[in-house]
Amino acid sequence: MPGGSPGMDTVSTTEEHVTEAAPAQAPSSSGGSYIRTAFPAAGAAGPVDGVALVTIDRQEALNALSFDLLDELATALEALDQDPACRAIVLTGAGTRAFAAGADIKELAVQTPITLTTENRFGAWDRIWAIRTPTIAAVRGFALGGGCELAMSCDMIIAAEDAQFGQPEIKLGVMPGAGGTQRLTRAIGTAKAMELILTGRNLGAAEAEAAGLVTKVVAPDGTLPEALGLAARIAAQPPVAVQAAKQAILRAAELPLSAGLDFERRAFFLLFASDDQTEGMAAFAEKRPPDWTGR
Repeated sequence: MPGGSPGMDTVSTTEEHVTEAAPAQAPSSSGGSYIRTAFPAAGAAGPVDGVALVTIDRQEALNALSFDLLDELATALEALDQDPACRAIVLTGAGTRAFAAGADIKELAVQTPITLTTENRFGAWDRIWAIRTPTIAAVRGFALGGGCELAMSCDMIIAAEDAQFGQPEIKLGVMPGAGGTQRLTRAIGTAKAMELILTGRNLGAAEAEAAGLVTKVVAPDGTLPEALGLAARIAAQPPVAVQAAKQAILRAAELPLSAGLDFERRAFFLLFASDDQTEGMAAFAEKRPPDWTGR
């Protein structure tokens, strides 16, 4: 829950048990930066136009999400969101063992209802959820507790075959607190979410894909290239229309069907005020590639 909900501070190699997360003795993030940003991202063939890569780099703690780390992550994402040249963001964890294995348990254990309320450290999650630019999580290894919630906060998830998703908070005497009960239920349904959250069982990549939690499962070494390739395809589309479509899709999980249809129609109509709509339809009629301006 510093970064949301906690993972566990022990290791199990069996699929039936919660796997590893932030060690209780892990250092806090106040001593230095744990977020690396590359824009444009570096792909196999060179810079990926319009795509940023944000990396959580706290490998000594399996990229555990402390309060300070989340604040830093939110600031980095907001800066990219304000840059019109950035049209898609890939978020990943450094190393191969974890995307983010959960919360900093030592930091979490000393919290009280009063400190959690008055210090408002969970406000970083609201900032992350407000990012308009499409986001893609590239997940290798553990994405547990807050790490799973962070992956689900992204618009799409590319998962390695070795990825493990889970909400093991129940094994610490608490429950998900940064979207786990809500986003997991919307992604995979009530029955499956109940089972996973109430038992703390992990979900492997293949099962997560079958359940609808992840966009695609790939070989471990192909995780980041696949995510960057998807981001590049999105970045090549008209950005105003992309953001409008993203917001309409997100509303589908929150609004009744009639209200969602109304939101979609209004967004569709508004796009006819954009230069990109004029350009896109002209390019189609003239059988040429469109030149998007983001206006």
